[in-house]
Amino acid sequence: MLVSSLAALLIVYGAGVARVWRSAGVGRGVRLGQALAFAIGWIVIGAALSPPMDELSDTFLVAHMIQHELLMVIAAPLVAISAPLIAVLWAVPAAIRRRTLDAVRRQPATTLWTVLTAPAAVFFLHAIALWLWHMPALYNYALEHEAAHVVQHLCFFGTAALFWWGIAHGRYGRRGYGAAVVYVFATAVHGGVLGALLTFSPRVWYAPYLTVHPSGITPLEDQQLAGLLMWVPASLVFAVGGLVLFAAWLRESDRRSRYQPALPLNPDTLT
Repeated sequence: MLVSSLAALLIVYGAGVARVWRSAGVGRGVRLGQALAFAIGWIVIGAALSPPMDELSDTFLVAHMIQHELLMVIAAPLVAISAPLIAVLWAVPAAIRRRTLDAVRRQPATTLWTVLTAPAAVFFLHAIALWLWHMPALYNYALEHEAAHVVQHLCFFGTAALFWWGIAHGRYGRRGYGAAVVYVFATAVHGGVLGALLTFSPRVWYAPYLTVHPSGITPLEDQQLAGLLMWVPASLVFAVGGLVLFAAWLRESDRRSRYQPALPLNPDTLT
């Protein structure tokens, strides 16, 4: 199931990119950097969901956390910036592509997509998914039921990809970049808080990990390592992303102020 899904994802994206480049030229429509980002993101998804990682995540919470962070912090932004919607549209027959474009360009589809991908919306969707699925009751349920576990992974990856898509492809300019900076740093903060709660908790949150590991690590130490992983490296990635967006915001503000046309002179002021 996993192998076939990953293969289908790669085939659809590859077919779409090939058609775009055959029609518009290599690097047009979907840039070479975007295609490379998708390839790396696809490899990361495969590594995160591979059988060895799944087996480790059944025993160690820290391995499960690595799995989640690979999906949310590395694979999701790479796939989000890889122009996946363009590739998918070009992968389907031309008639279907035209009908799809006609449909999404009409109301209320355009309004719904604008609202759904607004910085505030993607921020709250990802935050809700992150905190809700880390509640002990839901997390334990996902560990015990494979279907729920799949939904959990889809929620983590899907909301993270939507978050980064909304940030990367949102409205630019002073307001667009400024909002992106705020929401990226806010995500780093609330994700770090969740990691800190896991790290400093005096008890183990998730019942399936209340086992003595052959390596000698205790369940609480395992949870502390998982919390540290969410708290420090994951938050650091978001912080770096926020700094990159902040630099882009400064460049955009400088460009707009530098090339803003001068106001016409009033002849009356010259007399």
